Amino acid sequence: MAATMKPLLTDLVSTVSSVPPNFIRPESDRPNLHDVISDHSIPVVDLHHLDGPNRSTVVKAIGQACQNYGFFQVKNHGVSNEVIDKMMHVSKEFFHLPESERLKNYSDDPMKTTRLSTSFNVRTENVSSWRDYLRLHCYPLEDYVNEWPTNPPSFREDTAEYCNNTRRLALRLLEAISESLDLEKDHINSALGKHAQHMAINYYPPCPEPELTYGLPGHADPNAITILLQDGVPGLQVLKNGKWIAVNPIPYTFIVNIGDQIQVLSNDRYKSVLHRAVVNCKAERISIPTFYCPSPDAMIRAAPQLINPVQHPSIYRNFTYSEYYDKFWKRGLNAETCLDMFKV
Repeated sequence: MAATMKPLLTDLVSTVSSVPPNFIRPESDRPNLHDVISDHSIPVVDLHHLDGPNRSTVVKAIGQACQNYGFFQVKNHGVSNEVIDKMMHVSKEFFHLPESERLKNYSDDPMKTTRLSTSFNVRTENVSSWRDYLRLHCYPLEDYVNEWPTNPPSFREDTAEYCNNTRRLALRLLEAISESLDLEKDHINSALGKHAQHMAINYYPPCPEPELTYGLPGHADPNAITILLQDGVPGLQVLKNGKWIAVNPIPYTFIVNIGDQIQVLSNDRYKSVLHRAVVNCKAERISIPTFYCPSPDAMIRAAPQLINPVQHPSIYRNFTYSEYYDKFWKRGLNAETCLDMFKV
């Protein structure tokens, strides 16, 4: 890479007063920020009673949110404010490190299990997205934690604690989603094989012309569920009935969305939903999605109880998660779901 080239957006931003050409979307594919609905909220589910006598009420609320939105927010989720604060603080610290320190973690190889990169897949995409990100594999934790950055000094400790907490939350949510489909409590957990968990720390610097580009364009997630922590700066938008809805941050809540694998397991009863990240010209934004996934060798198929040859035939063929993820990654973020390639 030439000495003048900046591999990371964060270091490029301070030198530009307009969006460089490789970030500019074609006119037909721009955010149209004036068309976004900002006064519509997605459901907030209180998990306080999930482990008590009112469990069925909470499970029902989760099921309705999965069916009607594919997205919901959770409060009283069992992850302490302190754990959340530490994760957000150490993430911001990492992206404020000197360029030379951050670049120790840089790679454009999507197979690396710990890497700092930019946009989405710089090897295959034509237009770049306005974000840098640190991607980490984090389950089983002991297999990966020693690859993680050692700077900031508390990075490994704070991030490991956060990963353990979000994994516990993911397992509780997957049990509730199973029950909401009238399946055994552990059906989805069993279907995920040995399980896998990744996370990304997304950093969206201020953008001089936010109407020309995306932090991330519209896409559905390839995993089972995503648990998103965002700072106080809005940026997440969800597609509902053909309109983009801004999801305004509520402190200390998580946003949960259904990924493609739950859509397959539920035989399309629950749908993974297109969402995107937009940027702004005033403030940096950090979002931290935890991607809870099947293990690569898990065989994904619709739950037999949700298949009826006449009314609800199986919509997708069986496939391994590694086959799915490989296709998703190579094809890039796209408004058409990758699931279409796996239909019967």
